[in-house]
Amino acid sequence: MGTTDTTGPVLKARLAKREGKRGESQREIAMIRSELLSELHKDNPELRAEEIEQVVDIFFDEIANRLAEGGRVELRGFGAFSTREREARTGRNPRTGEAVSVPAKRVPYFKAGKEIRERLNE
Repeated sequence: MGTTDTTGPVLKARLAKREGKRGESQREIAMIRSELLSELHKDNPELRAEEIEQVVDIFFDEIANRLAEGGRVELRGFGAFSTREREARTGRNPRTGEAVSVPAKRVPYFKAGKEIRERLNE
């Protein structure tokens, strides 16, 4: 797969500004939901902002629903979402040092795909 720059101009400006401040790398930059929606709207001006937001909501809801059912979501080239079981354990309250019982639970897990790993390590 070829290497094309898909970073939007807003994100590029933010990266340049932040890197200049403290020498932070691109990997330390976070994108919040509203920025994602804004970038998608710029790439798809024929769609209304409400339509883009609805698509993003459906996308994330479907991933969450499948994980809640115990399933797995695989996006080829990007990665796979699944859940992992955590056993019950005894933890510590960091403020008091008191022992605290932590129940067993399922937690979300993401494994990056080969293409995204290669892109991150270019």
